Amino acid sequence: MEDKLDIITIGESLVELSAEEKLKDAEYLYKYYGGDALATAVAAVRLGSKVGFVTKLGNDAFKEFLLDGWKSEGLDISRVTMADERNGLYLIARPCYQQKEFAFYRKKTAAAKLSVDDISVDYIQNSKVIYTTGVTQSLSISARETVKKSFEIAKEMKILTAYDPNFNPAVFTVDDAREYFDEISSSVDILFMSARHDLPILGIESVDAAIKYLWDKGIGIVVIKSSADNGYFTGYNGSIVFTEFFTGDVCDTTCSGDAFNGGFLHGITHGCTPFEAARLASVVAGLQAKGVGAIKSIPYHDEVYTIFEGA
Repeated sequence: MEDKLDIITIGESLVELSAEEKLKDAEYLYKYYGGDALATAVAAVRLGSKVGFVTKLGNDAFKEFLLDGWKSEGLDISRVTMADERNGLYLIARPCYQQKEFAFYRKKTAAAKLSVDDISVDYIQNSKVIYTTGVTQSLSISARETVKKSFEIAKEMKILTAYDPNFNPAVFTVDDAREYFDEISSSVDILFMSARHDLPILGIESVDAAIKYLWDKGIGIVVIKSSADNGYFTGYNGSIVFTEFFTGDVCDTTCSGDAFNGGFLHGITHGCTPFEAARLASVVAGLQAKGVGAIKSIPYHDEVYTIFEGA
């Protein structure tokens, strides 16, 4: 790709089949695509960033659907390669905000075939930020090696690295999450964490104490999302600034944290300070959570910036 990329995300894509009632009652399932690293990529590209998505695509009936979707979003998929495996899939039912049902089918999928051969020094060097998650590391040993190598290359090339443990007990254990984080923490520049789900990885309950601990580890920008406090704590350059959630009127929070990350990285690569980027990202996540669907409801540039610039 000739044009410089703002962001590269590495991860899996999953086919999303959803219902707005309990799965046992659903007569129809609505098809879209999901996945945490993909949601972050789409959030950034819909704001106007140039984003590359690195994954393995399965050779199954959903192949063309996924490729067409990524192309229509405007993602650079020049580093998407094929694997003779199926694509991952998840079912989600949203009968109401507090009673979501999930079923994951993501073992032995194409994305688990991610390897160091799927990245290159030139591709990483052509970007400003490289981003991935603990979910990507959980796919396989080779995916873990891909994440570690990518971050090492980026660090050597002075390319920013961004990471979210994105711990989900339905996908991997807290001990796994701790191991994944420890493996790459020395190479992380920007860290996103959930106070509820991710701070147990550190064994620290206090948000302020966690941010200071992470600063001491050399991570310059730390964002901790706290549902208990209804907002985000951004730690940077010795200051911790709180940003309220954009809205409390939410419908579906699936992947809203990933949408936040995409908005934040877009802001960072387009001249925002970390504190401004958090405010921008809060709008993105809030608008996304007002709709239904992990990626389908992620907002676009004009809607977000009308609110952000008018605040």
